[in-house]
Amino acid sequence: MKMNTIFAAALFAAAAFGLVSCCDTDAQYTIPDVEAPALVKTTPEAGASKVRRGDITIQVEYDKNVFFATEDLDKISFTGGRLLSADVLGSSKVLTLTVNVPEREAACTLTIPAGVVTGPNRVPAPEVSFSFQTVSLEKAPVVAKATPAVKLFDYLLENYERKSLSGMMANVAWNTDMSERVYQWTGKYPAINTFDYGHLAWSVAGADWIDYGNIAPVKEWADRNGIVSCMWHWNVPKVAPADEESTPDLQNGYAFYKADTQFDASNALIEGTWENRFFMQDLASVAGYLKLLKEAGIPVLWRPLHEAAGGWFWWGKDAASFKAIWIKMFDFFKAEGLDNLIWVWTTETGDDDWYPGDQYVDIIGRDIYTKDAADCAEQYADISATYGNKMVVLSECGSVGLMSEQWPAGGKWGWFMPWYDGENEDGTPIVHADEAWWKDAMTQPFVISREDVPAMK
Repeated sequence: MKMNTIFAAALFAAAAFGLVSCCDTDAQYTIPDVEAPALVKTTPEAGASKVRRGDITIQVEYDKNVFFATEDLDKISFTGGRLLSADVLGSSKVLTLTVNVPEREAACTLTIPAGVVTGPNRVPAPEVSFSFQTVSLEKAPVVAKATPAVKLFDYLLENYERKSLSGMMANVAWNTDMSERVYQWTGKYPAINTFDYGHLAWSVAGADWIDYGNIAPVKEWADRNGIVSCMWHWNVPKVAPADEESTPDLQNGYAFYKADTQFDASNALIEGTWENRFFMQDLASVAGYLKLLKEAGIPVLWRPLHEAAGGWFWWGKDAASFKAIWIKMFDFFKAEGLDNLIWVWTTETGDDDWYPGDQYVDIIGRDIYTKDAADCAEQYADISATYGNKMVVLSECGSVGLMSEQWPAGGKWGWFMPWYDGENEDGTPIVHADEAWWKDAMTQPFVISREDVPAMK
């Protein structure tokens, strides 16, 4: 009885399976019609003319999910540079491509033939082709209108990435002592000497050892066709003054490091604050001193508020206050008629949100210490790709690779400028660029010395 029951059940199951199998065999399946993927947009847009050079990410977006076989990479055409990769990342409507375009002002065209990209049900997408151009160097300064300043800008532009101007920092503030030493070592003067308004409070107060109103050191340098660069280690009061009439003690009442002062950068532009009072007074004082250089026909490479994103100076509190301060200075000096200034902003790299904007900056600087030639060249490549429409310079340096090594590695700085000698906390000397470094630099055919610089007047 038990065996008969099991056998009957097995026959029933087999019959049922056969019925299902028969029905499956006879079933009819239809694939629904799907329209081909349509182009939505490209990044960069067709016709874009300010695309950064170097490695560029291109995105081609469709109106539905798409598919791409990596083995079809060679079917995609790219002119103006080199196609590196193409991929659809996961389930996506976007084909992402990477190309490398090393040159500025390069005309580039990307063409994806019909069928290379497909949509749902492998429906081929139509051809996509569009063009763009990498960024070009800006050909005019943002505010400089005085003839010598325009000539200087044109001279920098003419030599950019063809030659590099040598430069040297003044010893502390207002002299050419270190440039004289370079001459003693090499028989050539640096093309640029940088002066510093860091002792503004002392000069305004009439200290007997510093007077920025005496432009003789600067004029003598410029009269010999030397290029003048100026910066400002902006000393502010360490603490709020007791009242509106008092000023800090010159001996120990000022500082520029953020850790040494209560000066709040976010208050600098708020009327009624003690920070704003000193901020505006100092702007007026420096503007007055810079006017003396303009009246003498001297163009100035002006590099204020340097290394902001590093956070060690008071003006490096945050990106918002820094940009507001930079723009206020720019507008104030412009209103004062200082059209002899070429504006240099110093990047710390990776600090795009600190950038004041193209309309407020002529040149991008970078300060580098204790890095070899390869590191310096790599930083140059990164910065010049990020700010491809601006000239890029080594605005400060110390203990860096030889210029004979940096240049062939790709570190084609518009100029370079070692810092003056200093001391460690234990009193041992710091020599940022020794005799051997300078002899190497001044024997390179791409390095410009003061003897090579034409008159700017």
